[in-house]
Amino acid sequence: MAEASIGTSELAARNGLRDDDLLRMYRLVALSRAIDERMWVLNRSGKAAFVISGQGHEGAEVGIVSSLRPHLDWLVPYYRSIAAVLTFGMTPREILLAQFARATDPSSGGRQMPGHYGSAEHNILSTSSPVATQLLHAVGIALAAKNRRTGQVALTELGEGSSNQGDFHEGLNFAGIHRLPVVFVVENNGYAISVPMSLQSPIANIADRAASYGFPGIVVDGSDVLECYRAGREAIDRARRGEGPTLIEAKVTRLTAHSSDDQQTRYRSQEDLDAGRQRDALPRFRQQLRDAGVLDDERDSAIAAGVKAAVDDATDWAESQPEPDPATAMRHVYAEPEGDR
Repeated sequence: MAEASIGTSELAARNGLRDDDLLRMYRLVALSRAIDERMWVLNRSGKAAFVISGQGHEGAEVGIVSSLRPHLDWLVPYYRSIAAVLTFGMTPREILLAQFARATDPSSGGRQMPGHYGSAEHNILSTSSPVATQLLHAVGIALAAKNRRTGQVALTELGEGSSNQGDFHEGLNFAGIHRLPVVFVVENNGYAISVPMSLQSPIANIADRAASYGFPGIVVDGSDVLECYRAGREAIDRARRGEGPTLIEAKVTRLTAHSSDDQQTRYRSQEDLDAGRQRDALPRFRQQLRDAGVLDDERDSAIAAGVKAAVDDATDWAESQPEPDPATAMRHVYAEPEGDR
């Protein structure tokens, strides 16, 4: 839903934005949440085999990714990057195509499991199930961009559990040595599946590791959309100026279980779950915009109606699309004769 231009509030001006930009970001957070909630409904009704959720991560992703340049820069997401890929250009229809595993799914033609978002049209690189491998891909893209002098920036996302993989350290080391135009975003929700942060790392902040590789590490409140926006803008601008990488750690909350196959009440207390809900970016951003006079009941209702219509349309449309032809199951797996491609 397009919003009429409504000027520039003090809140927007402090962040170098217009009120239209704030409303666009708010709509993206709300849309990401609504799509995510719909995916769970589809799973529980037997229409979607698997869901891995981004609820609680939306504010950080929308804020940080908003400064990337569509169709120029590259996004290398991970399985919770619903809000990020929407912000960078994918549509609700394309997200639901992946969830239904339809033949026209741009991520993989229905071949990958849900959560492996990708789009050649939007410079979004689909990733693999082994966590942290996407960092090496982003570093390779950034190296090519530097060598070719394209002015492109690569941004990749991961969870804090992935920061303990060797790929993480190899990627950061190489990017630091060569001052590559890449931004690493760790979305720290406190749990690597069921393992709490205290058993994952001897340090409180993953961002502290950046110093070992010679570039800045920044910790931001992942429930504060505009704090995340400012950090993302600075890191992306720094990369584009040729000053090298940045590691951003967004402290977010995980509002759902690790996936639809997980039961987080087995390892999280009710107090922990309740505290997490208090750090939800969606109501916090909504109230922030209301306090600034950017959002009122009429605009909020119009955005909510537009979000619902978009999710309903995406669900119905994606479900109606054809399933992959079983005869093509081996395509892109083994080398094929030229005439069979």
